[in-house]
Amino acid sequence: MIKYLGSKRVLLPGILGAIRSLPGVRSVLDLFAGTSRVGMALKAADYQVIANDHNAYAAVLARCYVAADREDWLEDATCLVRELNALPGSAGYFTDTFCVCSRFFQPKNGERVDAIREAIAAKGLEPELEAVLLVSLMEAADRVDSTTGVQMAYLKEWAPRAFNDLELRVPDLLSRARSGKGAAFCLDASEAAGIAEVDVAYLDPPYNQHSYLGNYHVWESLVRWDKPVTYGVACKRVDCRERRSVFNSRRDFAAALRALLARLRARTVVVSFNNEGYMERSEMEAMLRQLHGGAALVVTLEQDYRRYVGAQIGIHNPRGERVGKVSHLRNKEYLYVVTPPGLDLGAPLASGWGEGARGPGEAPLSGQEGGA
Repeated sequence: MIKYLGSKRVLLPGILGAIRSLPGVRSVLDLFAGTSRVGMALKAADYQVIANDHNAYAAVLARCYVAADREDWLEDATCLVRELNALPGSAGYFTDTFCVCSRFFQPKNGERVDAIREAIAAKGLEPELEAVLLVSLMEAADRVDSTTGVQMAYLKEWAPRAFNDLELRVPDLLSRARSGKGAAFCLDASEAAGIAEVDVAYLDPPYNQHSYLGNYHVWESLVRWDKPVTYGVACKRVDCRERRSVFNSRRDFAAALRALLARLRARTVVVSFNNEGYMERSEMEAMLRQLHGGAALVVTLEQDYRRYVGAQIGIHNPRGERVGKVSHLRNKEYLYVVTPPGLDLGAPLASGWGEGARGPGEAPLSGQEGGA
């Protein structure tokens, strides 16, 4: 998996535990897929997963880890990875943009990315197999980058891993889930909300103004391979200025989420959010209780959680000098589980989240009833 802000790695066992506590679940819609870490875990647990993300790099990750099945593509992918690893470097757009005009990668690795990406483009592969190779390349580049994990900037001095040689590995493909083949889409979340009727819809929307496209613009350009005009020291895609999610807007967030919820075709809705987001816990619970004709039951589970890596590093000026102190290093992650009236949950749901999500040194959870 690539390094990713907002990853649910630590919380994942609890999310799975909550979904396992729901009766009769076979299909899950993952509407804001990101790295597809959640979707991949659900597929491994034999749920049919439909994943979506409006960013192309995230949709490709979903096509690889959710839609593509090991039995279909492992042999072909293994042969192609071996072939691509043998290619010599050839400087092009990627090297010029991300190794010369900026310093995200050593030029030797940028040249390999250019050569391999052009070779993938020239092959005209089936979409799922192409996604597997693109993820292999993305993850290989992630292992030799020189960032703190986001692409808003690169490190002043080269990260030790940046000196390593780029090498492709076959992604860890999963076999098809017993509940059915998965699917992946690259749509706006509001458009994708009603794409399928499912047992559970899992929502992990952006919490604040920070755009995932801006944070991971290098991967977007690598996957799209549209060689866009860039701006700024970080060489961001020019469309980062206007291609923003409505969920990154404080003014529009609540209305957008309400409209999205109305489009869902799911018996149960599970929402990940935190106390730094645009909506307070009480506001979120009030909105979610309006589902199922205003009779929805809402169980809210709470987890104390360490904040993202940037908060741990602190505030620095362009010269790399510490100039400020962050206000806090921990926050609260919430999991809202919304069910129709009459579906009994309670203790098994809360204990599943508490036992699964608590990592070393983490505080225990408080599972509290939010519904009327």
